Amino acid sequence: MSESVNEQTESAVREAAGAKESTIPAGYTLDYVSGSQIKETKKELVRQRVVRALIHEYGFSPEDMALDFSIGGRKKVDVGIFHHGQAHTLENLSRAVLCRPEPTVGKNVVRIRDFEQAAKDLDELETIMRDLEAVQYGLWTNGLEFFFLEKEQRRFETKCNPIGDWPMAEESLGTKEVLSDAHTRVADNEMLKITFRRCHNFIHGNEGMPKDAAFWQFLYLIFCKMHDEGLRAKQRQAWQRRFWAGPKEQFTKEGRLAIRERVEGLFSEVKKHYQNIFRGNEEITLSDRALAFIVSELSKYDFTRTDVDAKGVAYQELVGVNLRGDRGQYFTPRGVVKLVIEMLDPKEDETLLDPACGTGGFLVAALGYRLEKFRIEQNTQAGQENTAEFFNVHERLRDYAAAKVFGADFDPFLIRAAQMNMVLAGDGRGHIYNINSLEFPKGHLNDLETARKEIPLGSIDILATNPPFGSDIPITDKQILEQYELARVWERDDAGGFRNTGRLQGSVAPEILFIERCIKWIKPGTGRLGIVLPDGVLGNPAAEYIRWWIMRETQVLASVDLPVEAFIAEANVNILTSLLFLRRKSEEEKRAEALGGAEEYQVFMAVADKVGFDRRGNKLYKRTPDGEEIVVPTQYVERIRIGGRFVERVLTRSAKIEDNDLPIIAEKYREFLEEHS
Repeated sequence: MSESVNEQTESAVREAAGAKESTIPAGYTLDYVSGSQIKETKKELVRQRVVRALIHEYGFSPEDMALDFSIGGRKKVDVGIFHHGQAHTLENLSRAVLCRPEPTVGKNVVRIRDFEQAAKDLDELETIMRDLEAVQYGLWTNGLEFFFLEKEQRRFETKCNPIGDWPMAEESLGTKEVLSDAHTRVADNEMLKITFRRCHNFIHGNEGMPKDAAFWQFLYLIFCKMHDEGLRAKQRQAWQRRFWAGPKEQFTKEGRLAIRERVEGLFSEVKKHYQNIFRGNEEITLSDRALAFIVSELSKYDFTRTDVDAKGVAYQELVGVNLRGDRGQYFTPRGVVKLVIEMLDPKEDETLLDPACGTGGFLVAALGYRLEKFRIEQNTQAGQENTAEFFNVHERLRDYAAAKVFGADFDPFLIRAAQMNMVLAGDGRGHIYNINSLEFPKGHLNDLETARKEIPLGSIDILATNPPFGSDIPITDKQILEQYELARVWERDDAGGFRNTGRLQGSVAPEILFIERCIKWIKPGTGRLGIVLPDGVLGNPAAEYIRWWIMRETQVLASVDLPVEAFIAEANVNILTSLLFLRRKSEEEKRAEALGGAEEYQVFMAVADKVGFDRRGNKLYKRTPDGEEIVVPTQYVERIRIGGRFVERVLTRSAKIEDNDLPIIAEKYREFLEEHS
C-alpha cells in the first residue's frame, strides 16, 4: 500500500479530471482569468488572490476582467473590470484595481494603515479614477491592506472617497443591498484568512494592545457576529440585522457611534447567552475607530453559510500565533485532522471526544464531516440549498454538536478558544470542559463534576486526539501515576509477554499515559480511537511493553506514518509521528484470548511521503521527472452576478495537483474496510 500512494494519487486525479494532463514550468502559475501561464511573482500571487475573490465573492464574470489593461501611454491597471458583456474599452471600464506585493514581515504584525496614512500609495489610483470618466470604483491592495474608493463627481471637482467595501457586481452604493439588510456573501477561503489577520493586526497595531489582548477583543466581536446570525435562524422573517456597517459609517464620528451602539447591545446579549463561556464582566475596550473597522470587515460575510473548514483554517491560523503553550501544546495540521476524522467515520448517533482538544480542531472537523453527510442524505450541495434545506441541515448539525461532541483541556485559555471555534462551526452550546484529562475522574478544575456526569470513562464511542508529548514535560505526580498500569515498571515473563511488577515509575511521558486514558475512555467492544503519537512509542525497543499492552487491550485497526513536514511547518515540531487507530476489546474478548490465544487479523498500514507542503509551509504540487508541475482540467462551479441575481455555471480550468498523500490514504482505508469488514 505505502509504496504506491503517489502513483494512486496521480491516477485518481487524472481519472477525476477525465482529461489528459499537461505541464507548467516551475516558477509559473495559471492566471485565474484567462487560464494562461503567468510568471509567479509576489505581486502576481496577490493579484490572483484578489481576482478569485472578485469572482467568487462579488460575482464578477472572468469574461468582464482584463489583467494589465492599458489606460494610455505606459500606464496600466493590474485588473480592469468592465460593464457586463461590454467590449474591453476605456469607455466601459467601471472599476480599477492596483496590486502591490505583500509585505515580507516574518512573524511580525503588519500595522494596518487608514486612508490618510496610505494617501501617498493611493495617489496613482485616484489619478486614474479622476482621468477616466467611466471608472466609478477603485481598489488598492498589497494582499493585507485593502483600500476601496468611490468616485464622487462634484460641480467643480472630482473626489475619490473612502468606502468600507465595494458593492457586488452590477450594483452601486445607491442600492439598499449594501446597507443593513444586505445579502452578505460566502467568504473565499484565502480572503477569510486575510480578513481575520487584518482585524487582529489592526487592533494590535493601532490600539496599543498586546497580541493576546487584541485576540480576545477580536473574539468578542466574532461572538457578536455569530449571535446575530443565530438570531436570524430563530426569528426568520422577523429578524433585523444588527452586526453591520454601512459603506461610509466607519469614516464619520456619527457612523462609528451608531456601530458601537448596535454592537454593544449584541455583546450584552452574548454574555447572557454564553454564560458557560463569559464571566459577565468582559468589555469591548476598542476605540470607536477600531470597532468600526472590525465590524465593517466581518459584516461582509455570512459566516453560517461559509464552509466550516474555511472558518476553521482562518481561525486556527490566528489562534496559533497567540495561544501556543509551553506544555507540549501545538496545533495539529488540518490535513492530519481531516484524515483522522475520515478514517474514524463518526456516525450521527455516536459520541466523540478529544481529551486534549486545544483549540478544537478535531471537534470542528467532526462537525464539518457530519455536515457534509447531512447534505448528502438531503441530496443538496453547499451554496445550492434553498432556505428550508439550509436551516434543516444546520439545525441537525447543532443538535448533533449539542448531544454528541465533547472536548476537554487543561488550559483555560484554550478552552475559550475551542468554544469560539465550535460556535463558528455551528455549535450553539459547546461541551468543552476545563479538566486535567490525565487526572480524571479525580482533580480539582472547574468542570470536573459536569464532565464526570457527561463523559465518564468507558462511555465514548469515538476518541480523536493529539495529546501533548515529550520528555521535557514528564508526569511525576504520584496521585496521577497511581491510576495507570503503564506508569508501573514492567518486566518480561516466561511466555514472551510482560508482567506488571506493581512498582511505580518516578516519571512517565504524558503520551504514554494518554494512550491508556484514551483506551479506557472509549466503550469496551465498540469504541474506536485515533491518536497522534511520536514514532518512539511504536518503534523504540524500550517501549515494547507499551506495544504489548496495547495489543492486549485493543484491536489495531490502522497505522499511518507521517513525514516530518506534517508538523514542522505549522507547529515548529521537528519530530516523526504516526497515527494509530484502535478498537477497544471487550472483557469477553480479552478473556477468550488469554485462554486460547489471539487470532491473526488484517491491519491497514500506510506511509505518507507528502502532505501538500514542505518544511517552510510552501505548497507542493505534483511534478514530472523534469521538474515541471502537472496541471489537469478541473471543473469549478461559479456564481456570476447577472441582471442583479446570481447565475450558477460550470467552468473548466486547468489546475495544479496538490502533492498530498493523505486524501488517498483515507480513500484506500475505506476500500480496506469494505474488503475486511
